[in-house]
Amino acid sequence: MVIILAFLVIILSFVPIKPFSKNEILKNTTKTESQEEKNPLSIEYMRQQEYPGSNIFIEETLPVGLDYNRYIASYKSDGLKIYGLLTVPIGEKPKNGWPVVIFNHGYIPPAEYRTTERYIAYTDVFSRNGYIVFKPDYRGHGDSEGNPEGAYYSPAYTRDVLNAVSSIKKYRDADPNKIGMWGHSMGGSITLRSMVVTKDIKVGVIWGGVVASYEDMAKNWSRSRPWVPSQREQVTRRPGRQALIAKYGDFDKNPEFWQSITPISYVKDISGPVQIHHGTQDEEVPLLFSERLNDALKNVKKEVEFYSYPGDDHNISNNLYTALQRSLEFFDKYLKN
Repeated sequence: MVIILAFLVIILSFVPIKPFSKNEILKNTTKTESQEEKNPLSIEYMRQQEYPGSNIFIEETLPVGLDYNRYIASYKSDGLKIYGLLTVPIGEKPKNGWPVVIFNHGYIPPAEYRTTERYIAYTDVFSRNGYIVFKPDYRGHGDSEGNPEGAYYSPAYTRDVLNAVSSIKKYRDADPNKIGMWGHSMGGSITLRSMVVTKDIKVGVIWGGVVASYEDMAKNWSRSRPWVPSQREQVTRRPGRQALIAKYGDFDKNPEFWQSITPISYVKDISGPVQIHHGTQDEEVPLLFSERLNDALKNVKKEVEFYSYPGDDHNISNNLYTALQRSLEFFDKYLKN
């Protein structure tokens, strides 16, 4: 027995055993830890995800607009059926299809939201000037499936919009290489996040956008009246800031985390030129937010136009025509030429 064991030891001593290198061990460990640590809101995490969308289905044909057809349409996002307003120009279609404006609306209590109400004067300007317009009803809004999760502490609405982008690229009348995005208020936040996650959006226009850092949102955002989530949002436990602070620490303790989920921290990677509009007497979203975004884009040498409107409100009501014309001209410059 002793002789047999000695023989095995001699044989094994000649068999090369390749140990795991320190780098390989660290690589495997780091990968696992990194995947566990990444929050779904982080820009890097969102870039790694897929947003396949689906074919667009016409659910209802609406009365015709001025030189454009109007529809209630639907598509898929994360397995949910999402509805939206779709307008398609009437006339000779360009060789590669019509350019597209994805239209991201601002906060409206989800239970009050209606696909064909609000923003109609806004969408009309783009619709009658040769653009397909697609205005998604984020999950939990109108007839869209799912729960309303908000846009700041959940990636859900941005995921719905990125799936809308993929869906409109499949649409027969759309030019998949000429997609722009317009966003107001909360929709401005979604627009900025979308433009640092994907390269599909060639140009963006943001009005009164919630586009500053999370620290600015916490410390420099005081509304004219306190904001309270709607009853439905409260019932579904809409994600909020305190849950992130409890898990990751506040801005001073863990600035790296807060930067990782903040779109303005990634504007060096923005997918196209940006035009910014803001009323100086906006009582809903501070002018400071748009100023911050303008400065950030200029600091990394990105193309940006910034218009402030003295004495005007959150909807730029007193200069609506001027702001819409500037927006249209910006889209024309980068999507039609």
